[in-house]
Amino acid sequence: MANLINGLHHVTALASNAQRNVDFYVGILGLRMVKKTVNFDAPDVYHLYYGDEVGSPGTILTFFPYAGLVRGRKGIGQLTYTAFSIPTVSLSYWMDRLTEFNIPFSGPHNRFNENYLRFEDYDGMGVELVATSSDNRPGWDNGKIPAEYAVRGFHTVSLNERNVDRTVALLTDPMQHTLVAEENGIFRFQAGEGGPGNFVDVVHSPQDVRALQGAGSVHHVAFSTDTDETQLEIREQLLSAGYQPTEVLDRQYFHSIYYREPGGILFEIATNPPGFAVDEALDALGTSLKLPEWYEPRRVKIEAALPELVL
Repeated sequence: MANLINGLHHVTALASNAQRNVDFYVGILGLRMVKKTVNFDAPDVYHLYYGDEVGSPGTILTFFPYAGLVRGRKGIGQLTYTAFSIPTVSLSYWMDRLTEFNIPFSGPHNRFNENYLRFEDYDGMGVELVATSSDNRPGWDNGKIPAEYAVRGFHTVSLNERNVDRTVALLTDPMQHTLVAEENGIFRFQAGEGGPGNFVDVVHSPQDVRALQGAGSVHHVAFSTDTDETQLEIREQLLSAGYQPTEVLDRQYFHSIYYREPGGILFEIATNPPGFAVDEALDALGTSLKLPEWYEPRRVKIEAALPELVL
């Protein structure tokens, strides 16, 4: 059977301050702002997209920055750490860079024979940098971080669960993931051809408290599929397995369905097309505020309510 799910598409989280969010992910981690738009359900709030140079699926981290939002709490029923892939030779570079910007970190730690650093963004969102020699995606030279040291995209997402069995059943059956490793209560699954950007770690942590959503919390994780047709195939399989995916929703840059996994984490299946160049040239990604057509008549009012951002 052909792979319907390729791996990770994007991760969406909450923040409390738009400019500090930009400062961290563009200024420190060196990601590219690939799209500046609004929350389609609350257009007085930005929706900021960061990724690689062209906004490839598997590199996209997005945020809804609600001014003054109270910080959330990591725990059961949450994606607790979003891990990015970096070249093995860049580990010491990143340790020095985090120190330079006064970002506390722990590590290097080792998991599944790879070293990684662990830290938090300004809102407490869990971030990791995993040093690996198996990621052939190109780095982006943003003029501050050399391409040979740059973040490549996602490596892994970690899902903290009280009971792992039903989540594992969802990943392995309708979602076509394969269990490839187990270590210290962490079960690693891969989609498609595997490798960085295609890993999901299910962490058995029954002793943890229940997560609370707020600033620094992940809202949902999206998985990549090639076309509208493959998305509908997955949707049918989810329905047959007893899940309740939404109807297909148009998110301008991809089409989406959403559903809850058994532990309560919100999953999404997102199409790769049409992509972020649908309304902006590649060399201009993220440089102007893009609105869906139904909000264009309100542009002046929307822009007036949003804070200016400095990249």
